[in-house]
Amino acid sequence: MSDQDGKKPLGLSGGARSGRVNQSFSRGRTKTVVVETKRKRVMVPKSGAGGKDDGTGNMEGGNASANPELERRMKAVMAAKAREAEEEEQRQREEQEREEERQRRRAEAEAREREEREREEAIRAKEEEERRRLEESKAAKSRKADSAPVVTSPADLPDPAVAAARAKSAAAPARRDTDRDDKRERVSKGDRDNDGRRSGKLSVNQVFSDGEGGRQRSLAAMKRKQERQRQKAMASQGDREKIVRDVQIPETIVVSELANRMAERVADVVKSLMQMGMMVTQNQSIDADTAELIVSEFGHRVQRVSDADVEDVIKVEEDNPAELQPRPPVITIMGHVDHGKTSLLDRIRKANVVSGEAGGITQHIGAYQVRTESGALLTFLDTPGHAAFTSMRARGANVTDIVVLVVAADDAVMPQTIEAINHAKAAKVPMIVAINKIDKPAANPDKVRTDLLQHEVIVEKMSGEVQDVEVSAATGQGLDQLLESIALQAELLDLKANPDRSAEGAVIEAQLDVGRGPVATVLVQRGTLKQGDIFVVGEQWGKVRALINDQGERVKEAGPSVPVEVLGLNGAPEAGDVLNVVQTEAQAREIADYRIQVAKDKRAAAGAATTLDQLLAKAKADENVKELPIVVKADVQGSAEAIVQAMEKIGNDEVRVRVLHYGVGAITESDIGLAEASGAPVMGFNVRANAPARNSANQKGVEIRYYSVIYDLVDDVKAAASGLLGAEIRENFIGYAQIKEVFRVSGVGSVAGCLVTEGVARRSAGVRLLRDDVVIHEGTLKTLKRFKDEVKEVQSGQECGMAFENYDDIRKGDVIEIFEREEVERKLS
Repeated sequence: MSDQDGKKPLGLSGGARSGRVNQSFSRGRTKTVVVETKRKRVMVPKSGAGGKDDGTGNMEGGNASANPELERRMKAVMAAKAREAEEEEQRQREEQEREEERQRRRAEAEAREREEREREEAIRAKEEEERRRLEESKAAKSRKADSAPVVTSPADLPDPAVAAARAKSAAAPARRDTDRDDKRERVSKGDRDNDGRRSGKLSVNQVFSDGEGGRQRSLAAMKRKQERQRQKAMASQGDREKIVRDVQIPETIVVSELANRMAERVADVVKSLMQMGMMVTQNQSIDADTAELIVSEFGHRVQRVSDADVEDVIKVEEDNPAELQPRPPVITIMGHVDHGKTSLLDRIRKANVVSGEAGGITQHIGAYQVRTESGALLTFLDTPGHAAFTSMRARGANVTDIVVLVVAADDAVMPQTIEAINHAKAAKVPMIVAINKIDKPAANPDKVRTDLLQHEVIVEKMSGEVQDVEVSAATGQGLDQLLESIALQAELLDLKANPDRSAEGAVIEAQLDVGRGPVATVLVQRGTLKQGDIFVVGEQWGKVRALINDQGERVKEAGPSVPVEVLGLNGAPEAGDVLNVVQTEAQAREIADYRIQVAKDKRAAAGAATTLDQLLAKAKADENVKELPIVVKADVQGSAEAIVQAMEKIGNDEVRVRVLHYGVGAITESDIGLAEASGAPVMGFNVRANAPARNSANQKGVEIRYYSVIYDLVDDVKAAASGLLGAEIRENFIGYAQIKEVFRVSGVGSVAGCLVTEGVARRSAGVRLLRDDVVIHEGTLKTLKRFKDEVKEVQSGQECGMAFENYDDIRKGDVIEIFEREEVERKLS
């Protein structure tokens, strides 16, 4: 449709809707179209159940529940409006905050501008004052110079009015220039911050106006200005008094950490190191000597510290004698296996521990407290007597005050009795000899006293200083006298401790309980161990979660000489470790990490000290040595140590037992995986494998053996190691034969006609050919004939024919030695 045809475009009229529309086309063509106009219905819900019909059969404002879709839409619309209102409110709030921030910045800028203006005005006033003084001095000099008389004519003198006008006209341009400069300076200062940077928006008028001036500062000028500011700042820093600091230097330190401790720039420290010839970065470590040189160069004081200083927090301090209080004595029961140590302690405690021990022998170290009839409190440690538990007995002797040596009256002194005596002497603790089983008919206490003399233990009845008591655990005979002897010895020792200090104790035993986690049996030696205390023990640390006494009861605290089970460790410690209470968890964790690192370095140093030649020599020496690998899991740390020590004693130059891994707790899948990789059995001592470990062992074919008595475990391992030994070959001589004649037989070779002079000659036996009593051949018989028949054996005094396998150099007069080889199974002693 052209713009010149004068016709209106297609559309609806704004007045009444007629229902007809005129369409216009090119070349003057028109067309009338009937259009049906539909009004859009708007649904507006109204309260109430009723509504009005709009004439189309629909109800306006009916019950909203009649149209759930409409209700959802209305809810959505209302939610959208509410969200829009919240967003609008949020925008207004943000806009208000931005406006406040702009106002604040503007006020700060105006304040800075005002301060700058005042400072500049002061500078300008000072300059004006100096200029004025300079001009006055110049004027004074000129006046002195003009003071000489000069003759002038009256015509040469200027008119006063004319001179005043000339001065006024000359001052006006200068004043205009000054005003223009001030205005330009105000504009430039108003548009820039104190650091010379532009602030606010830049308009075209500002660009082309005189306010900015026709000349901009160059980049070089800006750099020179920045360099002057930096030098000024450095000079101001250099003018300040240097602070001398005490810098702690460990064995190794990172360069950045050294700079931080000196409060110096890292770049300066790196520069000093490079001047010393060390090309290092800020993340590299340097040794203590180099760090000391750097610290001295920067003018600080050096404090050399060591990594071991972390343990200074647990250094033992001597107690004040005025604060010491009496404590119960610690008595260790020691002696040979099956001499009645636990039975004797049971009789004293009125308990029955023996019945709970597998095999009737003690295999754990136990700690108990007993209150006597007189009210005295005694702490007893019961140690195993088996040969494998040497380390347990040593620990018991080291933490004890008194050793009660139990010797059976019907068995006298035995190997573990001697070992217990040596432990007591090494620990320098007094000893009381309890001669047990005095009620048996074969009891001979005098023989026990005589045997003890051989080991420098002289009892009182033999005119010595060691107390001896004859007792019977079965009948209770002599127990009162034994307790009196213990009380007398404790009174002589005058045992005291300070309970009002941080606790210190020794780990008697440690185990990994399934429900309680790592548990340590601790004998508190000094101080009081309380629930909630933070402690470090060996390479482990923890917080006391619970304390359980020997009766199985929970207690809040444990004083000196009190044995308790401690819960709350992060791992099972080694038996014999020392427990120390510290102030914070950070200290405990730091000490434990340091001890772990020391142990790791020690193991690494032991491996690094081995040279290649030593490794080759060891490999050559072990070339013919067979190993039996095993994995050991035990219920407590002490039992695991005892088993490992027993395994190390099994073997000889041909076979030995190698413990791949030992630990505390149930047998797990990782143990099965290790055993499978090495082809080793898993030995469980008083522990069991969990369900996943059992399934894994069945699938991988790993053997798991359970033991409750250490005798059985040692015997089985010894038998298995004996199976690796090669059988011993023994030779049994069964006969001799003399060669009477030698015959040459075609197809057979040389055949010896022999006379059996001794024993019997067998076809299957081995033979040696002796010539002048020298063995010249050893082999087997090819044939053995009696006359023309092949026979299995020939008796003494009979003749026979013999032919050697692959050997024909036989002569008349040679002797044939006949023997049989027998394999004898060897066993480890």
